[in-house]
Amino acid sequence: MGWKEAAEPVLTRMPSVARPEGHVPFRRKLGWTAGILVLYFFLTNVTLFGLQTSGAGGDFYGQFRSILAGSQGSILQLGIGPIVTASIVLQLLGGADLLGLDTDDPRDQILYQGLQKLLVVVMICLTGLPMVFAGNFLPASEPLAQSLGIGTVGVKGIIFAQMFVGGVLILFMDEIVSKWGVGSGVGLFIIAGVSQQLVAGLFSWQSLGGQSGFFPTWIGILTGAAEIGSPLTPGGLSDIFLGQGQILALITTLLIFGIVVYAESVRVEIPLSHANVKGARGRFPVKLIYASVLPMILVRALQANLQFLGQILNNWWAGMPAWLGQYTQGQVTGGLFWYLAPIQSRQDWMWFLGFTSQEPAAIVARVLIDLIFMIVGGAIFAIFWVETTGMGPEATARQIQNSGMQIPGFRRNPQVIEKVMERYIPQVTVIGGALVGLLAVLANMLGTIGGVSGTGLLLTVSITYKLYEEIAEEQLMEMHPMMREMFNN
Repeated sequence: MGWKEAAEPVLTRMPSVARPEGHVPFRRKLGWTAGILVLYFFLTNVTLFGLQTSGAGGDFYGQFRSILAGSQGSILQLGIGPIVTASIVLQLLGGADLLGLDTDDPRDQILYQGLQKLLVVVMICLTGLPMVFAGNFLPASEPLAQSLGIGTVGVKGIIFAQMFVGGVLILFMDEIVSKWGVGSGVGLFIIAGVSQQLVAGLFSWQSLGGQSGFFPTWIGILTGAAEIGSPLTPGGLSDIFLGQGQILALITTLLIFGIVVYAESVRVEIPLSHANVKGARGRFPVKLIYASVLPMILVRALQANLQFLGQILNNWWAGMPAWLGQYTQGQVTGGLFWYLAPIQSRQDWMWFLGFTSQEPAAIVARVLIDLIFMIVGGAIFAIFWVETTGMGPEATARQIQNSGMQIPGFRRNPQVIEKVMERYIPQVTVIGGALVGLLAVLANMLGTIGGVSGTGLLLTVSITYKLYEEIAEEQLMEMHPMMREMFNN
């Protein structure tokens, strides 16, 4: 008996959101999407019961929070982390052809979806348990433990139970958006979190003498309420571009927006014609960022899990060797885990301006490791993403064949279409994945408005662009029902 037969009774019984039986009107899709978004914001403001309000060890996911969504200390503490980690495991298993599942087979599709849900539940436990019971990430309230008479371990158990419920909720919220709404829940949650940071980075009005938003800061500078050095001096230029003025962060943010929108529009268009309908023509676009920027979530999540492992070892292993990792107040400051940590801001590498006391050679090595990790990882995960989501040459050729289309000048044969697709898709996938990885590192190194990570900003711009395209397509289908029938929507 194979693993599929043994696991089928469990995987086929995993709870799931029912698919709509017919076409879902566009307005209803928008309603479901907006409703889930409101629920997401509500849950990020529901504080974990039993959590100590002071003396916490900080948000471990702080540097990755823009891509893993959720909110520190809330019921959505884990965000989309377990979903992404489960996807990494499935991508690797699928890429090594260890699953033996054919995603075109309805039975195997059900098994794949059930396996994904089961892995998410496992990852919720593997991530949540150490976060609650190890170290000081989520300290339990001692007064509450005494009043309930269950001890701090009992309160920690209550905290984990809430996190578990939040992790399961976000899994089904993602599934609702994917089946009943527009886009995907994972993308929607990333947009929500990053947009909050961007708006705060532009408009937050704290004290004009502190790190306020970009516009309040410049209002303070122009009115004299905020002091800044003279632009004629090196210190003043540093304040304007790198410090309080945030000019470089604004330029980087605008450049990322422009580059991603431009890259989304760069494509190779393969002409198509209908085999039976004379004059019916179309084009199959192979975009420069063919695999989208979503594989970047997998790469950064892999880095996040490595850093999480370092934190756990630091808390549990009193004699951890210095070459493996050195930690100061919970932050990695040396060793292997420091070299594997992603560059997050200018303070991590601009030693020549006094932002860091690390040795220049060590900083250069860390930057190179981050670049290699993101560029190579981006390309590899982009290939896995294309193959497992039905975007590869073989799957695309079948889709074109089944739609009744063909490439002019070539025989109407799936193998022939596949060979044409192999000229473009694999190369574009690798180039696009590597390009997105490079952009993510550069954006982190230069800094962005609101302290959004480069990967988070890339994801937000690209997902928003694709969401716009999908909304436009949905509106077109709504206006012309015949097109919906052609595309089986």
